[in-house]
Amino acid sequence: MTVGSTDIPAPMGLLAELTHRCPLKCPYCSNPVELERRSVEMSTDDWKKVFSQAQALGVLQLHLSGGEPSARGDLEEIIAHCSTLNLYTNLITAGVGIPKERWQALADAGLDHVQLSVQAPTAEANDFVAGFDGAFRAKIESAGHVTSLGLPLTINAVIHRHNINTIEDTIELAASCGARRLEVAHVQYYGWGLKNRQSLIPTREAVLDCMAKIEAARERLSGSLVIDAVVPDYYARFPKPCMGGWGARSLNVTPSGKVLPCHAAETIAGLTFESVTEKPLAEIWYESESFNKFRGTTWMPEPCRSCDRREIDWGGCRCQAFAFTGRADATDPVCEKSTFRNRLSEIAEADAAAEEAFEYRSF
Repeated sequence: MTVGSTDIPAPMGLLAELTHRCPLKCPYCSNPVELERRSVEMSTDDWKKVFSQAQALGVLQLHLSGGEPSARGDLEEIIAHCSTLNLYTNLITAGVGIPKERWQALADAGLDHVQLSVQAPTAEANDFVAGFDGAFRAKIESAGHVTSLGLPLTINAVIHRHNINTIEDTIELAASCGARRLEVAHVQYYGWGLKNRQSLIPTREAVLDCMAKIEAARERLSGSLVIDAVVPDYYARFPKPCMGGWGARSLNVTPSGKVLPCHAAETIAGLTFESVTEKPLAEIWYESESFNKFRGTTWMPEPCRSCDRREIDWGGCRCQAFAFTGRADATDPVCEKSTFRNRLSEIAEADAAAEEAFEYRSF
């Protein structure tokens, strides 16, 4: 990968945050603490231009997200446009407030895949975490509509202290819904998740038990349900290759048009992000300072620079490094080679023992 030249590969995926509006109030929401208002959202035509530019850039997959993307009345028109471009569309949704007729319209527009979030495997627990009465019932109904239309379904389960002990029930729920894939996504502690870490982070013992149950279920359900899961950051030995590497495989576009290397990149002070309403997407991908800042390996400090994992995890998460050390170019504190690793473990242990009520997401 040569920074600043077209030797940089084209991105494979684009996460389009169509809106930050959402009926749910999840305390671990991955959107920024300062949400973008409806008044600054890009228009239908703006988004069509973004996706046309993405297709020309080489993007193959679009992940249509939010907030709740179905809050936009032009979702069908957006999907239809993407279909004409032969872009694979994955709708990331809470499944709330989408009647059967609209699911049919989305399928008719050319939608390829649905990723449905589930907060817990029972109505009471799910609706408590979501902060929305009736959310669970609506999700199960949406799952039925999706599978009846022949669309592939993935269930996304964000795991934390309040639902980690019900992982087996969550797996069975995904199987009973006709999902082809289950993504077990432990809370990432940025934004709202960081605000609520003391009420969300589980113990190490709970994590290990959860992973053992997942492994058993993978074997039992092999051939019928694929289960994706990784050890959560705070309990891992090595960092994950965040986004497959900074500016390496994918990019995010916010509701107002800011283009980010990852969904949490705005938490890094000092970085400026350009807008697709002002510059072409390709120019931002190849030439912008923010995308080139942590590409490749030349920016890395020791011990990353000489580590034999430097092109495996690509230095891990820059947002996490900044949050803990105040330096975005520091070694990810998750790594066992980081001087902050012991401090991270101490924080995880202390927060896992705390008894704090979480704060719901809101504008």
